[in-house]
Amino acid sequence: MNLSGVLFFPVTPFAADGALAEDVLAEHIGKGLAGDPGAVFVACGTGEFSALSQGEHARAVRVATDTVQGRVPVLAGAGGPLGAALEQARAARAADADGLLLMPPYLAQGTRAGFVEYVRAVAAELPVIVYQRGSVVLDPDVVVELARVPGVIGLKDGLGDVDRLQRTVLAVRREVGREFTFFNGLPTAELTMPAYRGLGVELYSSAVFAFAPEIAVAYFHGDDRLLDAFYAPLVELRSKAPGYAVSLVKAGLRLRGLDVGKVRAPLTDLTPEHVDELDALIETGLRLVTR
Repeated sequence: MNLSGVLFFPVTPFAADGALAEDVLAEHIGKGLAGDPGAVFVACGTGEFSALSQGEHARAVRVATDTVQGRVPVLAGAGGPLGAALEQARAARAADADGLLLMPPYLAQGTRAGFVEYVRAVAAELPVIVYQRGSVVLDPDVVVELARVPGVIGLKDGLGDVDRLQRTVLAVRREVGREFTFFNGLPTAELTMPAYRGLGVELYSSAVFAFAPEIAVAYFHGDDRLLDAFYAPLVELRSKAPGYAVSLVKAGLRLRGLDVGKVRAPLTDLTPEHVDELDALIETGLRLVTR
């Protein structure tokens, strides 16, 4: 799986009664495809993976694959307890997804060998990109070992530890090869991409693409004005409350005219004041890219 371009992480829309809004999800993904993303990552972090039931997860992945129809790869979130991760993986495979973004196995803290076996079990169902964040902090030699597991195709870095990641990239490329995929998975990854490019990592996930693809695509094509005028203040706004990395995206979509509903607990929606700040930021970004 040769990923390139901007990686699109759609939200999971909910109706007024809290149910999964499949029609809105299809519309959301369809509009995103017009921006020519490199792949669609459904029911992942921005898609409130941890708030979905197994049935909702399976339906969201099916909506994504039906909407995309093979135009770009579709990867689904999976993770948590091994039994749940395997069920999610099998449902994603049944929906014709191309791969998985493997979230950390929350709470359970095992050994290195145990984590490798956890990844191996899930990768037997579909190709896996391992998500390094939270409780999953991997030394370079562990990533080399994982890169040799059949079906493990990449690492999404959500730590931002430049020293660790540089040593990891060098070790994997020396021991395994350049086919293994690395990408920047920090929230609002665009802000840190100058540093990641210095490590040889060009690929990144873009939460902004979900609600302002015009801005995300302009940055991807080299509009560095957006770093200071849009992305830096967006990160400041995102930092004002835990969970805003997801809440901002849903608020942005609502401001752009798509009713994706609220976030689910334990996340909370933006305050009215913060919605106004986001609205002004989107206006600034759009004004820059449409000049």
